[in-house]
Amino acid sequence: MISNVTVGAVDPTSGEVGNFPNKGRITVAFVKFAERNGESTTKYLEKVRAAVKGVPGAEVTVDKEQGGPPLPKPIVVEITGDNLDSLIATSDRVKKYIESKNVAGVEELRSDFQANKPEIVFDLDRERMNSEGISTGQVVMNLRTAVFGEEISRFRDANDDYPITLRLQKDQRENIEAVRNMPMVFRDMGMGGVVREVPVSSFANIYYDNTYGGIKRLDQKRIITLSSNVLTGFNPNEVVAAIQEELNNYNTPAGINIRMGGQQEEQAETGAFLGNAMLISMGLIFLILIMQFNSFSRTVIIMSEILFSIFGVFLGVGIFKNDFSIVMSGIGIVALAGIVVRNGILLVEFMDLMLSQGMSNYDAIVEAGRTRMTPVLLTATAAILGLIPLGVGLNMDFAALFSEFNPHLYFGGDSVAFWGPLAWTMIYGLSFATFLTLIIVPVMCLLAFRAKDWVSNKRQQIAASLAENPGTTGNTTSATTKVYTEQE
Repeated sequence: MISNVTVGAVDPTSGEVGNFPNKGRITVAFVKFAERNGESTTKYLEKVRAAVKGVPGAEVTVDKEQGGPPLPKPIVVEITGDNLDSLIATSDRVKKYIESKNVAGVEELRSDFQANKPEIVFDLDRERMNSEGISTGQVVMNLRTAVFGEEISRFRDANDDYPITLRLQKDQRENIEAVRNMPMVFRDMGMGGVVREVPVSSFANIYYDNTYGGIKRLDQKRIITLSSNVLTGFNPNEVVAAIQEELNNYNTPAGINIRMGGQQEEQAETGAFLGNAMLISMGLIFLILIMQFNSFSRTVIIMSEILFSIFGVFLGVGIFKNDFSIVMSGIGIVALAGIVVRNGILLVEFMDLMLSQGMSNYDAIVEAGRTRMTPVLLTATAAILGLIPLGVGLNMDFAALFSEFNPHLYFGGDSVAFWGPLAWTMIYGLSFATFLTLIIVPVMCLLAFRAKDWVSNKRQQIAASLAENPGTTGNTTSATTKVYTEQE
């Protein structure tokens, strides 16, 4: 357990930078999964969350550590506008509105707007300052030098040089009365350039107040963000959808825009990128198949396996209730596009070989399915069996296997959370597409041959009808009408 106060205590996902004396952070690091005997840390997260709930005078957030780059919280409501007062009031009303709806899965909505930062205000009497011949800049620079210091010289030795800073002593600069009564030394030009000393308290009133800690902007518009974690056991997508439905019924004031952001926005961008990658990969595969087979029908038949693999992915995820990761599952779907077409290429290529040797269409398709069934099943089975250990998170200690003859096998761990969705996506899609390849591809090839034969016969009939009745447009129209009637 590591505790941080002030230094390193900010939330990495909040975007705050610096040291805050009113913030603290406690980090709990668990032992490796292999040493926990299958114990999950999720229940400890819930216990800690319940233990620190409702601490008077404190805002406590309990969240798991994120791997990789910092990401925003799952629930983020972005409120943007130009008028700051209206923006603050709207954010407070939206926060109370969402809390009143009791949306399941929301931990606690919190605003990133800080309106209670304490400050000490020096209210200057400008008329008195003008009569004394003192400017505002002189007062500001003297106060800044007294509190923060100013470099007046540097001390140099043989190795390095050191700045010499002028400011009040620690006990003086932390005493507001000492700062308030600090003398202002200035040259009064109204009295012939006489050097005078006047205390700051003679022309400044001091009072305590609160101000804004900072104003954030997005696309040159002021923004206030309401964010929250999602409780364990709830799906972030469903919780965000429920909040969005409630916000659709909220009467938004003029000049204010409310939208959902956070991880859902990141997912949408990632999904759009992977969708474009999928279209580009399919286009490249289509061009390669066209150049290889010089046939549009064969290319479409082979490309249909990509659609079957996507159906298989969603069918498997729905049946076995797996989590669908936008990034890893999306990469798995893109990878499937290049894997599943291999089975179709094996069948179509062998079918063309049989056709070139004089075999009939039906016999060539049957022979291709019979001959290529074994390599198709073997390659798909080998790929599926190779992905199963990655999907279930099988871990093995190879060093202990050879030294102690004990591999220390265990399932799960940190790697399965990352690689599991990718492995199961490829397993589901490859299984479904391989099974349909041996059935659908031969059937579609046979239908394509019969369609081509039917079109060829109709062309021959039309040509024969035109040859029997040459010369007039009417006869041609009559022959064409006769063919169309027979077709219907």
